[in-house]
Amino acid sequence: MKLNLQELENKKKWTDKGYVLFDFDHEKIRENTAKRPEWVHFGAGNIFRIFPAALCQSLLNKSLMDTGIVCSDSYDFEIVDLLFKKHDCLTLGVTLKSDGCVEKEVIGSVMDAVKCSPEFTEDWKTLKDAFENPSLKMVSFTITEKGYSLQKADGSILPQFTEDFKNGPEKCSSFLCCLVSLLFCRFKASALPVSLVSMDNCSHNGEKLFNAVLKIAVEWEKNGFVGEDFIEYIKNPQKVGFPWTMIDKITPRPDDAVAKLLKEDGFEETSLIVTKKNTYCATFVNAEEMQYLVIEDCFPNGRPPLEKAGVYITDRQTVNKVEKMKVCTCLNPLHTALALSGCLLGFNKICDEMQDEDLLKMVKILGYREGLPVVVNPVILEPKKFIDDVIEKRLPNPFMPDTPQRIATDTSQKLAIRFGETVKALKEKNFSLKELKIIPLVYALWARYLMGVDDKGCKMDISPDPLLKDVQPLVENIKVGGENSGLREKLKSLLKIEKIFGYNVAETDIFEQTAVYFECMVRETGGVRKAVHSAVSDF
Repeated sequence: MKLNLQELENKKKWTDKGYVLFDFDHEKIRENTAKRPEWVHFGAGNIFRIFPAALCQSLLNKSLMDTGIVCSDSYDFEIVDLLFKKHDCLTLGVTLKSDGCVEKEVIGSVMDAVKCSPEFTEDWKTLKDAFENPSLKMVSFTITEKGYSLQKADGSILPQFTEDFKNGPEKCSSFLCCLVSLLFCRFKASALPVSLVSMDNCSHNGEKLFNAVLKIAVEWEKNGFVGEDFIEYIKNPQKVGFPWTMIDKITPRPDDAVAKLLKEDGFEETSLIVTKKNTYCATFVNAEEMQYLVIEDCFPNGRPPLEKAGVYITDRQTVNKVEKMKVCTCLNPLHTALALSGCLLGFNKICDEMQDEDLLKMVKILGYREGLPVVVNPVILEPKKFIDDVIEKRLPNPFMPDTPQRIATDTSQKLAIRFGETVKALKEKNFSLKELKIIPLVYALWARYLMGVDDKGCKMDISPDPLLKDVQPLVENIKVGGENSGLREKLKSLLKIEKIFGYNVAETDIFEQTAVYFECMVRETGGVRKAVHSAVSDF
C-alpha cells in the first residue's frame, strides 16, 4: 500500500484494513480548483494536513464544496516535493483516541502544492493566478507565531525585511512580503475582496497578520512602489478581512509506534523525514481526536460553510475570549510548563509527565489556581470543563506521543502570551503576585533550560528558537554547582526583556520567587526536581 491516487483505485484493499477514503470525484474537484480556486493555504505542516485539510475534505464529502485547497509553503520547500508532489498531495491522517482506538483517513482535499517564492516561476504563477481570480474567498495560514514577526527582540527590523522594503513587491524574498505582493496583485485586479485567516496558535492572530501586512505596504508606499489606495484597500474590512481565530489540536511529530501500526497494515511509506531545515514529517500525521477551531465571521468575499464541518463561526469578542481561555489559561501555559520541566527532568513524552506526582500538581495549580481566577467564560466553551479535559484526558493520553522537546520550540515567542497576560489580569484584580507559585517556577525553568544542561548535569539539546542567540549568552557563565557570583543580576538581565515576557518581570514581586527557584536549580544536580517539588508542596 502506497500513498498515491493510482493505489487508491483499489479501494477494497484500503477499506478492508480500516482506512477511510474520500468520497468525491477527485479529478473533477481538481479541475474546478484550477479554474476557480476558493481557498489558498500557506504553511504545509502537520497541523494543516490533518486539521484544515480534513475540514475541507468533510465539506467535499458532503458536496458542500466543489473546490479543494491550493497549498503552499515558504519556509521549507522540501515539504512540497517530498510530501505533496511525491504523493499526489495526499495525506494519511491518523487519529489517536484516549480509549486506544485508532482512526485512519486518507485526506485528499489538497489539489495542488506549490512553493511560495518568485524564483519558482510556475509555482509563483499559480499563486498569482489564484490571487487575481474573483473566486478566491479565503487565504489561511499555519506558519507558527514567529512567522508574523518583522522585528528582532530589540525592536529593529529583521534584515530580510529591510531588503524587501527597498526592493518592492516585484523582487521580494521573505514570505510576508511575498504575501503582500500577491495581495497587491489582487488589488490591481479590480481591488477584489478576500479574507486572510491566520489559524496559528497565538493571541490576536488576525491582528498580528494585519499589522505585518500593513507595515510592509506602508514601507512600500514610502518607497514609491504602491499608492495610498493600496493602503486603504488593506485597511478596509469590506475589502480585506483579517478574522481572529482560535485553533486547538495537539499534533506531535510522526511517532514510531504509529509507523509500526501502519506497517502491519501493509502501508509501505512510513519513514520519518527530517528536512535540511529540521522539519519532522512523514506521509502520515498522527494527532489527538479533540479539536477546536473558532473563527470570527469576517469574510468580505464569502466563505466555505465551515460550520458544517464543526467550526465555530462567531464574533471577534467571543473568539478573543476563547483564545484567551485556551492560550493564556487552560492549555498552552500547562503545555509550556510541562515542556520545560520535562526536558530538564529527562522525559520524552508529555503523557509520561502526567504520571509524575509533582508535575501533575504543577499543571493543576497553574490551571486551577493561577489561571482560572482570571479567565473569561466565552460561553461556547466552558473553561473549567476545558481544563478538566486537558488534565484528565488530553495530556495523559498514552496514545498521543507528544514530546516536551517539540513543545519547547520557540518558547521565547510564547511566554508573553501564555503567562504575561495572566499576570497582568491578576494585577488588575489586585491579586498578590507574591502568592504565585508556578508562573515564577516556569520563568526559572526557562532560564535553567537555556543553560543546555539537564537536572543530572548532562548536556541537553535545546529546541529551535529565534531568540536563542540573544538570550543564551545571558546565562552562559552560570554553572550547576558553581559559585555563580552575581547570579541574581544575570537573571534580571534576562527577565527584564519585556518583548519576551510581556512586562518587566525583574521589577515585580514575581522576581524574588523566580530567583529563589533558579538558585535552587543551579545549586546542585537534582536542583530542578527540588524546586518543582517545593513549588507544589502545599497542594
